[in-house]
Amino acid sequence: MRQNFQPVILRYDSLPSTNTEAARQAAAGAAEGLCVVAREQTAGRGRRERAWASPKDAGLYVSIVLRPRLDPLAWSLITLAAALAVRDALREACALETDIKWSNDLLARGRKLCGILAETVETVRGRACVVGVGVNLNEHAFPPEIAARATSVEAETGRPPERDVLLAAIIRRLARQYERLREPGGGAAMLADFRAASSYAEGKRVRVALGDDESIVGTTRGLEADGALRVETEDGEIKIVRAGDVVAVRQAAHEGSS
Repeated sequence: MRQNFQPVILRYDSLPSTNTEAARQAAAGAAEGLCVVAREQTAGRGRRERAWASPKDAGLYVSIVLRPRLDPLAWSLITLAAALAVRDALREACALETDIKWSNDLLARGRKLCGILAETVETVRGRACVVGVGVNLNEHAFPPEIAARATSVEAETGRPPERDVLLAAIIRRLARQYERLREPGGGAAMLADFRAASSYAEGKRVRVALGDDESIVGTTRGLEADGALRVETEDGEIKIVRAGDVVAVRQAAHEGSS
């Protein structure tokens, strides 16, 4: 691991959003590896500015500052690398196996366990990336009305997770995945691992909501070099999806985002 990634953890009792605070710290010149952790978020958010429920001590809420020196193509792989890192960390720290729903959700038994949000920030030291991770630790992490499509580490393993053990594993695994992106051929190797780790990457019947009431239905056919999802429609056309909400067709009538 290169010396410039040296994790420094800032802990807060409460924040509106760990991503917002990490972005503020990055804009002020914070070094790569800064980790912002909060016991609760009062205005947590997911993709497309959706609210992310973040009750106190019910989840792990952490955002990490990166300052990538990467080929522009590789920037788009950071979210996928983070998803792999969290998957590996959950296996290591909690003995919990998860699936990755392209591109930024982790599922256990088909239910959402974790969301990842990567955002770019312009700073005095150049462009940075803030990677936010929210893991449901217990059933209090999400409202009862989405219990049918959400789950938690405790629900899946039958025991309360050790928050700091999981946090350390996420930071360590993210550092490894991030450093691999910098190596020759690292992006291709990471994509191969992602395809193996995600049931959504190949051969999954899905509906993709593209926004503005536009959606496509088809079967996933792997990933592009930049991590975009390939979807084959019913007429045999390959659509390249770089942003969109993906659900398995069998779940489409019931699943939403938290």
